[in-house]
Amino acid sequence: MIAVRHRDQVAVAGDGQVSIGNTIVKAGARKVRKLYGDRVVAGFAGAAADAFTLFARFEAKLEEHRGNLPRAAVELAKDWRSDRVLRRLEALLAVADREHSFIVSGTGDVIEPDDGLIGIGSGGPYALAAARALIAHSDLDAKAIATEAMRVAATICVFTNDHLTVEVL
Repeated sequence: MIAVRHRDQVAVAGDGQVSIGNTIVKAGARKVRKLYGDRVVAGFAGAAADAFTLFARFEAKLEEHRGNLPRAAVELAKDWRSDRVLRRLEALLAVADREHSFIVSGTGDVIEPDDGLIGIGSGGPYALAAARALIAHSDLDAKAIATEAMRVAATICVFTNDHLTVEVL
């Protein structure tokens, strides 16, 4: 999964592959969605059921904090780390709006990258490298960068496919 904040546009792209061990069990999962009246976009990597729980919790935090993304991300991370049930969830979230991008984890991490780019999941490092190169050497917009970066990752990582979902703000 890749999140790209570039030129007043935010794009998050996720592949559709769900694997259990070395077996692909689904090729067209939707791992990216818009939240809070289409003002925030979020994507996940990790266990699907865990991620859907986290999406619901994160959306509740966004509502509670009236769309304040940094505050909602910090509050989710605090709950995730301290709650007996939540802390067993195995996933990462990437969340972004027009001003901020964060990686949120169950260990309490809320990380805002310096360059507005986030890559999580098995293919995340490959997509991140591709996105950085595309930003530096092309005139593509955020959606095109996210799409192409995920396509590159899908050609390298066996746990990443090219059935993409891309959401743009």
